[in-house]
Amino acid sequence: MPFIGNQPALAFTSFAKQDFTTSATTSYTLDNPVANANELALFINFVRQEPTTAYTASGTSLTLTSATSASDDMYCVFLGKAVQTVNPPSGSVGISQLSATGTKDSTTFLRGDNTFASAGGDNTPAFEAYLSSSQVINDNTNTKIQFDTEVYDTDNCYDNSTNYRFTPTTAGKYFIYSQLFFDTTAGNMRQVMSKIYKNGGELVFTNVNFDNNNGEGAAVTQSAVVDLNGSSDYIEIFGNPDTVDNGTAGVDGGASERFSLFGAYKLIT
Repeated sequence: MPFIGNQPALAFTSFAKQDFTTSATTSYTLDNPVANANELALFINFVRQEPTTAYTASGTSLTLTSATSASDDMYCVFLGKAVQTVNPPSGSVGISQLSATGTKDSTTFLRGDNTFASAGGDNTPAFEAYLSSSQVINDNTNTKIQFDTEVYDTDNCYDNSTNYRFTPTTAGKYFIYSQLFFDTTAGNMRQVMSKIYKNGGELVFTNVNFDNNNGEGAAVTQSAVVDLNGSSDYIEIFGNPDTVDNGTAGVDGGASERFSLFGAYKLIT
């Protein structure tokens, strides 16, 4: 029939008996461990003894209340066997037994992959900034966009006045996103490009190509997940317009409507 718990090792088990060689002592060793005296039927000179009164038992130790003599006949029948204690001794299981990695303390928990990890977490450092007024950039020129107004900056990791870059202070994977709204004279624009730069080099490229049907404006959005070391890595956004007459183009800005913006936040991993 169905049952809850461990699969029994044996289908049928008979009571085990142990005969003792007696002497003038109160201490004997059992062949099988027991949890207490009630799991043992003890007979001395064919008279059954009362558990806990005539004897006590724990593990493989049998202790009589009165010593036997060498002429006594003593045996026991095991009514139960303590195969193993249910609860391990205090301090017997630790990191060395688990082979777990990480730091064990009051703020961590053991994960299914046998590592200690911090509970919870948040998505910081994080920031978002926008361009408050339009920025003019030259044709076919990679130009850093100067997002000068912060919406929020949790750890003061974004520079909105000099380098216009995000330099997080915590290592990890970051979700980077941006939008650039390009604007130029009617029918003058062939394509517009937005680029995510990491440490001064192009990392992600996104463009809108009008395919010979020249336009006058387009919003280019892009995003990426980027590994940052938390010390020297930094992220910037560059724009590049391609006009018919090699003229300039504007990246629109504004406070009431954030036409062009740049943001990032750390992912919880």
